[in-house]
Amino acid sequence: MKSTLQSLISRNKEEEKAYADSRLAEINNPETGTNRRNFLKKTALGGIALGGLMNLSIEDTIAHTTQNVKRSSNPSDLKITDMRYCLTNVMGGTAIIRIDTNQGIYGLGEVRDAADARYALMLKSRILGRNPCNVEMIFKIIKQFGGPARQAGGVCAVEMALWDLCGKAYGVPAWQLLGGRYRDRVRLYADTPEAASPAEQQKLINYRINDQGYTWLKMDISISELKGKAGTVVNSKFWENAKGDLAQWGDQRNMMSYGNTAHPFTQIQITDKGLEELSQIVETIRNMVGYDLPISTDHYGHFDLNNSIRLGKAMEKYRLAWFEDMVPWTYTEQWKTISDALETPTTTGEDIYLLKDFKPLIHARAVDIIHPDLASSGGLLETKRIGDYAEEYGVAMAMHQAGTPVSFMASVHCAAATQNFLALEHHSVDIPWWEDLVKTTDGKKMIEKGYAILPLNSPGLGIELNEDVLKQHLKSTDKTYFAPTNEWNEQRSHDRTYS
Repeated sequence: MKSTLQSLISRNKEEEKAYADSRLAEINNPETGTNRRNFLKKTALGGIALGGLMNLSIEDTIAHTTQNVKRSSNPSDLKITDMRYCLTNVMGGTAIIRIDTNQGIYGLGEVRDAADARYALMLKSRILGRNPCNVEMIFKIIKQFGGPARQAGGVCAVEMALWDLCGKAYGVPAWQLLGGRYRDRVRLYADTPEAASPAEQQKLINYRINDQGYTWLKMDISISELKGKAGTVVNSKFWENAKGDLAQWGDQRNMMSYGNTAHPFTQIQITDKGLEELSQIVETIRNMVGYDLPISTDHYGHFDLNNSIRLGKAMEKYRLAWFEDMVPWTYTEQWKTISDALETPTTTGEDIYLLKDFKPLIHARAVDIIHPDLASSGGLLETKRIGDYAEEYGVAMAMHQAGTPVSFMASVHCAAATQNFLALEHHSVDIPWWEDLVKTTDGKKMIEKGYAILPLNSPGLGIELNEDVLKQHLKSTDKTYFAPTNEWNEQRSHDRTYS
């Protein structure tokens, strides 16, 4: 027995020495890359084996090889101590929040594009002192303060930051906390704005396809394109904004304006001539792009389901990827009527908050694709649940995103963890500094050839703020940078919603 044990020990030493020799040889080989050489030097197993050769005790070897390991978190004792924000200039004003803890780690979230940072700040008093790793419990405490569209911005910002914190605390990526990944890269679709001329439009498209490598585009088919073209729109004059433009948004401060009137109530109609004009625009784009790439569409104008169907049928021959938000998401029966009438897929959802309001659309199969914005739909876990629920009914999921890289990366993690996912919007392709607002913690590119690269090993969302760049792109109306927010520390209401 003793000789057998000695034999095993001797053999293990020989194997260890051979392994250590092979590692030393690779380290000393001039052809070994710098990254690989550093990895070999720093890994614990290699360090222990080499330490043994240098006559270090196993205790000293382990202490030496793990001296730089970050021990920043004991998850069970983690507590939220603060919430602060900065207001970026993305989309006219998009706030990034930072939730701090008693152990020095923090999480990043984002209040949806053009929403008010106070949607998040009002939640600060309700989360202070809580363990951020109890994500679902905290979400259930604060979700009552969310609502459709940008009203959900605060709740979703906090939820994002909690997953970032939880991932950092346990040392795993957010996608892993959602149950694992279905993909290592997330396909993006590039929003392509309207242009003043076909030549300018071609330039925008070439940049996206040839320079950036995008394989999916989205365009607007807006009735604003019909401005000044006689005989194309019925009832346009009454709904023009102060500048005389028949625009998607109109004068939003005037509740009688076109932009603030729901689609069924405008009595705007597109004539046959108007449909011909819009068809020509789509045909021009389709000819520029070809049929290999999907083209999604959005922002048509506020007109009713009858005109939606007429427009949809006029565009059938161009095989568009989808018609988005033709009528408000609340009109499930109208969506069902439109979807049944058209061959082109339909989608809505960027303003829907929580799974419960997606269910009517999904149950009725009123749309072919759901289209949540993670910064409005409830954050990572709720959006994952929305996608999973839709999958059971044979409904696909694409994702809207028009904010900073914080909500973008939160969406990437969620998309990677959801099987029926199609593509994620990237709304800031033409902003040169947008990607530089953050740094990936693994040093890899965030976007490459039309795909977002999923961080496979980076904890949390896998990003840190690039403070020098971020400070250069704060909104002019609020140049504060993660300033104290002590005025939001005190809770002043009894929040329970039942007796």
